[in-house]
Amino acid sequence: MEEEKPWALVSELGGDHGYLEELADIVKRHFQLVGYSELLRNPALHGPKIQALFIWKYFPAAEPSLLRLLPSLKVVASGGVGVDHLDVPFINGLGVKVANTPGVVSDASADLAMGLLLASARKILDGHRIAVDPNTIHIPQSFMGVEVTGSTLGIVGMGEIGYKIAQRSKGFEMKILYHNRTRRSADDEQAVGAAYCRSLDDLLRRSDFVAIVVKLTSDTTGLIGRRELSLMKPTATLVNISRGQVVDQDALVEALQSGRIRAAALDVTHPEPLPRDHPLLGLPNALITPHIGINTYDTARRIVEKMVENAVAAVKGLPVPNEVKLQ
Repeated sequence: MEEEKPWALVSELGGDHGYLEELADIVKRHFQLVGYSELLRNPALHGPKIQALFIWKYFPAAEPSLLRLLPSLKVVASGGVGVDHLDVPFINGLGVKVANTPGVVSDASADLAMGLLLASARKILDGHRIAVDPNTIHIPQSFMGVEVTGSTLGIVGMGEIGYKIAQRSKGFEMKILYHNRTRRSADDEQAVGAAYCRSLDDLLRRSDFVAIVVKLTSDTTGLIGRRELSLMKPTATLVNISRGQVVDQDALVEALQSGRIRAAALDVTHPEPLPRDHPLLGLPNALITPHIGINTYDTARRIVEKMVENAVAAVKGLPVPNEVKLQ
């Protein structure tokens, strides 16, 4: 019966910022839903009955002002792997569990990383603009990209997503270097032909493409700054699919403007979106997408299914499959 289903808070249903209908239907099989704006209109009515908070694309933000309205809350179920947008200790201190959705985002994220790398290297967007420009009469002979096959890819952060990028780059006969807190097994390295770089500086100096795939932590904030960019080859491209705060954006603008590095291909910035007058947006050698690493229908469906699985377990008092437990 519908009235027996527990209540959950979501961003909105439909519209530009809400759940697609097919995704909302997955949640509705197990929960009755309240939209964020509906909650704010009548918090006294809706707040006390909400047991699960579903966070999609960082919204609704699990801020103290919101959590105080939800005295019956049992779980914050966030879509995606990163939890840098959540104050996990604070939420746990309220007696509320936190869960994420590892695993299901890896393929789509790795696909996008390779797409950004290829699009930047071969100037695909520039080529499209030339091809559709009504004033185009001939293709400039100077319109050249850089070779991907046989080049060296340095992967910073060889977790599941980083490893899947390595698997894909092997198909392009790329030489693969990686830097990680812990070295992968010999079998993992051999399977993709990856060589471990104990030093990040060494990886930066040797790579034609540098892919940033780390989690955002206090240690990785500002990981790539002026000094690191100065170590890269002037022909190198920086690809970032992690978080915008991992890269010093002012330093990146300088490096791109001065030719210190060839190009940057970014799925993440800080903030998102960037102010419309931000200098990164006007650089011809900066390719930017709006944090769409997980934006495929299949991946979105798998994420929501895992969010629901986590939330149902928490509401029933069962072990939460993907509970986040900070070490």
